[in-house]
Amino acid sequence: MHEMSLAEGVRGIVEETVAAQGLRAVKAIVLEIGELSSVEPDALAFCLEAVLRDTVAEGARIEIERIAGAGWCLECDRTVPLAQRYDACPNCGGYRVQPTAGTEMRVRELEAD
Repeated sequence: MHEMSLAEGVRGIVEETVAAQGLRAVKAIVLEIGELSSVEPDALAFCLEAVLRDTVAEGARIEIERIAGAGWCLECDRTVPLAQRYDACPNCGGYRVQPTAGTEMRVRELEAD
């Protein structure tokens, strides 16, 4: 389960931000997770609950915003929606589609005291 290592990375970002800005407690963590990122949001939320225990972010609300998948079709020469990696282009049926959105995962925002 790679979500545990991702959760530990999020904890590191939170701890660095708290230390750098002199914050006391984190109330919420807002994450952006792309639909093509191979990250299971429920598993990540579960792992975050575990790794944030006994930190300034213990009990923080975890908000996950999904980013839609999109790709550039080399056949159609345009951006198309993608539900999964390696899907065919919904316009031409070709498989020469490069993902351009939905592969990311980032901490977008922290709400803290």
